[in-house]
Amino acid sequence: MERSTTQPRAWRKSTLSAQGDNCVEGAPLGDGGWAVRDTKDPGGPELSFDRSEWGAFIRQVKAGHFDQ
Repeated sequence: MERSTTQPRAWRKSTLSAQGDNCVEGAPLGDGGWAVRDTKDPGGPELSFDRSEWGAFIRQVKAGHFDQ
């Protein structure tokens, strides 16, 4: 994971984001990874994850490791 500079990206926000102010949005990267940023600060920093990092995160989400 590393900070990247803001570049034109096809940002996506969850349809569930309309239910609150704590939102992030993501954009696919050319290498299969994703960039993530705070929706409230679109000009601010973004975090980028390569394909293996993003895949590991998705597996953990699907396994319920972040459920409250």
